[in-house]
Amino acid sequence: MDNSQLRTEMSRPSGRNAMIVGAGILLSRLSGLIRELIFAGLLGTRVAADAFKAALQIPRLLQNILGEGTLSASFIPTYSRLIDHPDDENEPGLVAGMIVTLLGLITSAVVIIGILAARPISKVLLPLLPDETFELTVDLVRIMWAGLGFIVLSSWCLGVLNAHRKFFLSFAAPILWNAAQIIFALIAWAQDWSDASIAEAAAWGVLVGGVLQFLVQIPVVMRVSPSIRLGLKRGSSAVREIVSKFFPAIMGRGVIQFSGFLDLFLAGFLATGAFTALSLAQIIYMLPIGLFVMSIISADLPEFSRDRDDISAITTRFITSSERIGFYLVFSSIAFVTMGEPLVDFLFERGKFTSEDTLYIWIVLAAYSLGLYATGMSRLYQNLCYSFGDVKGPARLAGFRVLVAGSVGFLLMFQLDRFAIDRNAIIKIGDFPSFSPLPEIERALDTAPQPLGALGLALGSSVAAWVEYSLLKKRVFEKFHIKKNPHLVRRFFLVPGLISAILAGTISFTLFECNAYLVAPIALLVSGIVYTFTSSFLGSKAAKEFLQTVRVY
Repeated sequence: MDNSQLRTEMSRPSGRNAMIVGAGILLSRLSGLIRELIFAGLLGTRVAADAFKAALQIPRLLQNILGEGTLSASFIPTYSRLIDHPDDENEPGLVAGMIVTLLGLITSAVVIIGILAARPISKVLLPLLPDETFELTVDLVRIMWAGLGFIVLSSWCLGVLNAHRKFFLSFAAPILWNAAQIIFALIAWAQDWSDASIAEAAAWGVLVGGVLQFLVQIPVVMRVSPSIRLGLKRGSSAVREIVSKFFPAIMGRGVIQFSGFLDLFLAGFLATGAFTALSLAQIIYMLPIGLFVMSIISADLPEFSRDRDDISAITTRFITSSERIGFYLVFSSIAFVTMGEPLVDFLFERGKFTSEDTLYIWIVLAAYSLGLYATGMSRLYQNLCYSFGDVKGPARLAGFRVLVAGSVGFLLMFQLDRFAIDRNAIIKIGDFPSFSPLPEIERALDTAPQPLGALGLALGSSVAAWVEYSLLKKRVFEKFHIKKNPHLVRRFFLVPGLISAILAGTISFTLFECNAYLVAPIALLVSGIVYTFTSSFLGSKAAKEFLQTVRVY
């Protein structure tokens, strides 16, 4: 079989599975976006919004450390190979049952500790939140924590189903989690409750939604693996292999998640609104990561694991996935930078969410977007490492990323927090330079204009993303002898990206005074069409694949 045939053969399953994953993620992300649109209108970017965002991040650490990321590194590669080559037909189910038992025990212990120690944990992780925000945050953490324990178990369901090539349900299940929060918050709003009470109602939605997300997947899990039995049993080599990678993966994932949490931790030292600005910017910024990157790498991971002895097949799959990721992320970065303001306006500006909030979040989003491509490609390189059993390497590099992000962010955030932005000017509001927070009375002000400290954290995150990407890329090529992919971004996407950036910026500037409901769709559609057709003309198979999909549907 020649290279072209091999490429075709390998890309078809990945492409089809990626589309299935993408459909599930799309529905989930849309429901999450609707949730944020509603919450932005109900709470704006002030005290209750900051408290809810801060509270959600603390138990979410548990979810991400114990959940999908850890299982991707430890469980899915081994379980995928076990399905294809079991010692006996019941072995995959027995292994999956032992893993969920272990995961459930660990999660239960952490959840109990988290509920009982919500105040000291919140104080350690969020030390400088204003008093009013902190007290509400503690109350919300206690409510949310148990629900997110069920989401951890949902990640085990995702691991089982993905290994069996059942992708849609697991990635669509978070719809229930988002829907529960929306329903509970709207009920509270309809009763004319206070902002704090609306936030508490949404927190109960987090709990109920977590339970529903887990329960909806269980019937399908039992259907694809009916031999699953709860319990712990010695002697399984597969379980020993998973456990040997599980705890290093927890440490590694902890470092990776701390990188994302670091911005929000440091935001506790900044003026009111920084939490919400970072959270909303991250929601938009993570849309292409979740929709495109996760759909591609989630479909690839089981196949990388099955084919790890065939370097040629892995290389072919890797190049195809790299091109797909580049195609989507280059344009996403361009869109967020050049037309981010009408996009944020289109999504959030209603109710208590003002035009000043829109401008603030666009600036933070643009800074995050500078590292978008590096972040997406790092996910692919991490999965390659996991498929070869390399868990510790990505963990160490993630730790270095945290160090870089924290150092750069810390250097910039206090400087930029001395400046505030409104529609007409940048206003100096404190001594410059400085390496200490603003006085609490100034940080706690619940009014515009918005200080720009969050911008420094976003810039630090982007710098760190490129550092991690460069180191992971070098590790994969040298350690696993994967052939270096051609310079796909420069070949297929650089010129189209520049053309679409100029076009999008021109449209956004020219139609600045028009309604965002008009500007955002026009700018996205026109620049997207130009970018896609230009990339296709230059030979991008990912662009041609996208156009073919559009024609089919």
